[in-house]
Amino acid sequence: MRPARVAAVEMPAPRFRLIDLEGEALKAVAWVPGQKIQIAMGSGLSSRTYTPMSWDAERGRTRLLAFAHGDGPGSLWASGLGAGDTCAFVGPRRSLDLSEIGTPVVLFGDETSFALAAALHHGPHAAGVRYLLEVSNLAEAQTVLAAIGLGTATAIGRAADDSHLTAIEAELLRLAAGRTDIILTGKASSIQRLSRALKTAGVAASRIRAKAYWAPGKVGLD
Repeated sequence: MRPARVAAVEMPAPRFRLIDLEGEALKAVAWVPGQKIQIAMGSGLSSRTYTPMSWDAERGRTRLLAFAHGDGPGSLWASGLGAGDTCAFVGPRRSLDLSEIGTPVVLFGDETSFALAAALHHGPHAAGVRYLLEVSNLAEAQTVLAAIGLGTATAIGRAADDSHLTAIEAELLRLAAGRTDIILTGKASSIQRLSRALKTAGVAASRIRAKAYWAPGKVGLD
């Protein structure tokens, strides 16, 4: 476990927290976009996983975006966090391997993917990345995306019957036909549907990266 101190907390929208962590243990750390850290929750063995948006190994500082969308340990931790608080974490560790990703590329995801989108946006391939995001609250999502420099990302409101995925699927297939690589993140069932559609259309598995961050009623996904 590495110790860290909360340097700052911002609230770009009611359910989101931008969290800056700092400390000696964050210095001289090798990090690449897509990797994760796991932060201990309380005194037990439970933890929650976050994708850093950035990492300054010289200053010993990293930035996270937490989505507090329920009453679980992660949401309670993020909602009650303040500057000067301390925490302990493991990582960074491999989560989504983007080392071989080409360009152009499109990232599909949701609110849990915003931090990964920001990391890609500030990375070396930023000019070749497009963002296609399903969200539960369109106005809130657009506010947060603008706050993290992703105001041009495409956000689409979720429909209760998942009918919004029809348009997303069509757009991904259109882009894939132009040799665009695909990154699928966020909700497990959305990833499964879109992955099936891409494979049925003949998109090579080598052009698809997938990582489920959550599924309704399940814990332990990261």
